[in-house]
Amino acid sequence: MHLIPERKTASERAAYLARVLRVYAHRSSGPLSFWYERPELNERAFGGTDDYYMRFSGKAAYKGPFDATGIPLLDYQGDIGRQYNPIAIAQYGLARYNGWSASGSAADRGAWVAVADWLVRELRPNRFGVPVWMHDFDWPYKQHLEAPWYSGLAQGNGVSMLVRAGKVTGDRRYRDAADRAFESLQRDVADGGVLVTDDRGDLWIEEYLVDRPSHILNGFIWALWGVRDYAEWSGAPAARSVWERSVATLRSRLDEFDTGWWSLYEARDNGLEMLASRYYHALHITQLRVTHRLTGVAEFSARADRFQEYLNSAPKRARALAQKALFKLRHY
Repeated sequence: MHLIPERKTASERAAYLARVLRVYAHRSSGPLSFWYERPELNERAFGGTDDYYMRFSGKAAYKGPFDATGIPLLDYQGDIGRQYNPIAIAQYGLARYNGWSASGSAADRGAWVAVADWLVRELRPNRFGVPVWMHDFDWPYKQHLEAPWYSGLAQGNGVSMLVRAGKVTGDRRYRDAADRAFESLQRDVADGGVLVTDDRGDLWIEEYLVDRPSHILNGFIWALWGVRDYAEWSGAPAARSVWERSVATLRSRLDEFDTGWWSLYEARDNGLEMLASRYYHALHITQLRVTHRLTGVAEFSARADRFQEYLNSAPKRARALAQKALFKLRHY
């Protein structure tokens, strides 16, 4: 992945804003229809099943587009267009896995098997030789991500899907792919992985690999669940170590994502605060409740309650919306 940190030109900014407006104009069929579901904890995951920890019912109902093999595509409009997004693909597979687990539906099983097969097929080495799932399109984050780029979130979600596929089917291909994909979750970014150890010795899994690590909260937590899935399945001491160190990071640093009235999307960057959108704030609440159930760490549940109090306040919601919009206009 190559980073282009310079600010956008006027024409690039205009193209970006035009594309974003087109995406919002197609909320019912574009990428927002996939991502912005209602975040819900999946109680079945804690009742003796291998269900994924969130229900993902909105993602299971995604209307497409799909390719000829049933793999979802996201239409980002503009110069990005329709693309395979490994994060979305893995989450779609987990959503259909939940559906199959609850109903035994042959259609749901066929959908998650297709996703698992795609994950096996599309795992390929980065320039360090580490197997990853690539995003083959440029992405306008704070720093421009130039294709092909990879993500700790994609690695964690993909491993979560492959672990479940391997358990159900016994197909060695899924186990082998999960083993290969997990290599990135044991390596530092500088060595072709997705981990960062900060100057305090805390370990992070990075969603976007940028030259000042951003520590995106939702991506860290989702990826962390993938580490847990692999550690429980494989029994690998290295995976258990990454899980325990990452949980310790979340526990000790979570307060830094709390402004006192709303949650942050990512860690502060030289004092700059990027608030979570309302969707991501609600997602943080659900993710913390899940992580409390997985770890028993009371601080996660308490912080979820605190974030819920913020969400219940109309003035705080309005303030967050206004500040988030202003941030986007100034910095994207």
